[in-house]
Order: sequence, then structure tokens, then C-alpha cells
Amino acid sequence: MDKVFKALSDATRRRLLDRLHENNGQSLGELCKGLEMSRQTITQHLGVLEAANLVSTVRRGRERLHYLNPVPLHEIDERWIDKFERPRLRALSALKQRAEDLMSPKPQFVYTTYIAATPERVWEALTDPEMSAAYWGHSNVSDWQPGSAWEHRRVDGSGIADVVGTIVEAKAPQRLVITWAGPGDERPQGPSKVTFELKSLGGTVQLTVTHENLRDDAEMREVAGGWSTVLSNLKTYLETGKTLLLPAWS
Repeated sequence: MDKVFKALSDATRRRLLDRLHENNGQSLGELCKGLEMSRQTITQHLGVLEAANLVSTVRRGRERLHYLNPVPLHEIDERWIDKFERPRLRALSALKQRAEDLMSPKPQFVYTTYIAATPERVWEALTDPEMSAAYWGHSNVSDWQPGSAWEHRRVDGSGIADVVGTIVEAKAPQRLVITWAGPGDERPQGPSKVTFELKSLGGTVQLTVTHENLRDDAEMREVAGGWSTVLSNLKTYLETGKTLLLPAWS
């Protein structure tokens, strides 16, 4: 938490976050435009923001794209805003990630969190029906082989799947790529795609979720709020064995 407050204390770093809020997924060169300082200085500021987990990066070709990460702000919201019973800030809505063009090849939503667990344990939580039901409220069901179908089934015994898709890539326990759509959902540009990337950092796992090919801003807001709740539940579940309120979002 100290790193977050330190990162936010600098006006330049706040300005960089504002620019990512306005147009998420920018390269270093794009962020440098209009700022009267060297690339090295901006790189140092971005390093502070990354260390505070306020910015996530995804490599696309030769470029590193920078994304606003709302996780620490969400945690501040839960710890401080609710604690003093102030009106709850809709952090993710305020920090919604807007693409310049829906057909842009840039990922539309990137979310990073850190979990005190092993990659194998996080992978199991993502792919095991019983474990996913515990923190997600739905069971993720598949054989998790590339080309196979997967379903996000309700846990009320109905067997109804609210989300369905195909396994695009599965390299346990580092990377899982799936398509994502409601049953019978007509999407002219095809289903959205979710990528889970797991990286071991000592006794911690860096989990980055990328959700792309979203339909519009309304779906962007739904996805942002949904992943925030689901991944907060996942972190709590793996670290404490408990869960928060089950998310209404599928």
C-alpha cells in the first residue's frame, strides 16, 4: 500500500495515469508525446507505477504497451472508503479503459494481480470445476486441451452454461487462452478472447488477464467490474481458503 501512495504522490505519475485512463494500452513513445521530459525520466516514472502495480505491461511485437491496472485502487477503496462509510467510489468505472478503435489489435482490457501461491495452484483454481465454483459461482468445465470446448456452468444443478467457448491454447501452468461468448450470442466480429498468463515470482504468482475483442464500452465496463470481483475472490480464496461475496457477473 505504501508503494501505491508514493506513486500517486507525484504529479507526473498522476498525469501518466490520466493519459492511460483516456487511452489505455499506449507505448512509451505515445506516452512521451506532449511531455517535456526525456524518455529515460518517463521510463523511471513508469517503473515506479509498475512497482506499485498501478500499471501493467503487455508486449506486442517490439513494443511494450502500458495499461492502467485498477487493482490497488480497488483495494484502497475496500480498505479506506468502505471503512469510513463514505459513498463508494466506482473505481473501475472511473478508470474504464477506452480503446480508440474497437477493431484495434491492442488488447482492450488488461488486469494484473499477485497471489501468494504456486502457478500450479492458480492453474488448478482456474480449471477445476469445484474450485472455480467456490470463488466464481460457476464451474469451469473442460478437458483443457487445445480445440476442445469449455463451459462456465451454473452451480444450481441446472447444468446451464452462461458462457461457452473453445480452448485456443493451454500450456499448464503458464498460459491459457480461451474464447468467450454467451450461448447463441451473435457477435459479428467473433467471440471475445481471454488470456491468462501466470508468472512465478518466488512465492508469489503474477496473474495477468487480458480480455480482448469486446463489443463496445458497455461490455468494457461489465468486463472491468466482473474481473475485479472474480480475481479478488480468487486471490482471497487461494490465500485464506475463504471467499468474498460470489460475483453476479459470469
